[in-house]
Formats: sequence, structure tokens, C-alpha cells
Amino acid sequence: MCAMTRADHLTFLRRAIRRPDLLATPFVTGPRLARDIAQVIPQGSSSTVVELGAGTGAMSDPIRARLGPGSRHLAVELDPDLVAHLRRTRPWLELVRGDAREFTRLLDEAGIGTVDVVISSLPWALFPAVQRRALLRDIAARLAPDGAFSMITTWMALPSRVGDLRGALGEVFDEVVETATVWLNPPPARLFVCRRPLVRTDGAGTSNNLDE
Repeated sequence: MCAMTRADHLTFLRRAIRRPDLLATPFVTGPRLARDIAQVIPQGSSSTVVELGAGTGAMSDPIRARLGPGSRHLAVELDPDLVAHLRRTRPWLELVRGDAREFTRLLDEAGIGTVDVVISSLPWALFPAVQRRALLRDIAARLAPDGAFSMITTWMALPSRVGDLRGALGEVFDEVVETATVWLNPPPARLFVCRRPLVRTDGAGTSNNLDE
């Protein structure tokens, strides 16, 4: 597993300063939180994992460490400088430059149907409510019935927005677990781990509630 380098941190910091609308924090995800979020992947499993917001690879490395033979790990990153950095430093990573809000199209173009795990460091609390709910439904629709979706939420987010996010997660997942805060992460953060999606995809790629 690769260790995060000074170049990783500096690259992320420069992009966060220039594009605060894309990167809600100037800090790379700390190693403990990155390991915690990757633990939703069964150790040594043959899984299909989609990583949203790969940044400089803080989560990519522990994800890779948990995957077994025959797995697939697709990383999505929008910022061109971060994409270039990842291609230099982690050439093994299956990387797509794209907007996570086009989740369904990106998976279709990559030839991915069902996903076992989706892991995200996107600034969900900053998304407009309509976009947030649409993306959550798209993610839930592509997850396997026993799949998992895990996201990072920092303490920089306003409590009201975190509350709205928690409510949106409850609309599309039967189980939403909020973990203990990792206070040593810069900034302090916790995870939402979501299982048992309440949304499925029909044959045309349109998502529907399971109870409809």
C-alpha cells in the first residue's frame, strides 16, 4: 500500500485553495479515517468498488489493500490537476475524470452494472438538495442488495445541512449508521455507512422505490 507523500498533500492543498467549490477542505483525509471507510469492503473479497472524489489517493490506497483477486476499483475525480497527479503516482488505479453527479453514465461507460461498495469523500452537505437526492438515488439503484455506501462528513459542515443529508440518506437506505468522530482527522470527521438500498434500477436505467 502506498503511503501519502508530501507531494500528495501539497497538490491537494493547492487545488483546495484554487477550487474551494470542489474541495470543501484543504486537508487530505487522514490515514485512520481512510482505513475506517475502506473497512466496508470485506477483506480479500472479489468486489466492484466505486470511489467518488479520489483526490490525491488517500482512500485509494486502503481500498486497494482490502481487495482480492478479480476485483475492480473505479475511481472518479473531476479536478484535472488531481487526475494528472493520480496518473503519475498511482498508475495501477482505474481512473475516470468525470463529475460524480453523472454516476449512472460513468458506470455505463465503464461497463459496470451492479456495484458492491461505493465510497465517497465528496462534500455532500454542500450539494443543492435536489442534486444530492438525485445522486443518492442513482447510487442506491446500482448497489447490490447486500452492498454498502460510505461517506465522510466533516465537522466543518453546518449541523442543519448534516441533518438534511441524514434525512436524504434515510429516504434511499434502510440502514444508516453514523460512526464516532475521528477527532485527530484534519478536520474532525465521521462516517455515514448505509446498507440495504431501497431503490432499484429497472431495465431502462430508471430508479424506482422498491415498495412502489
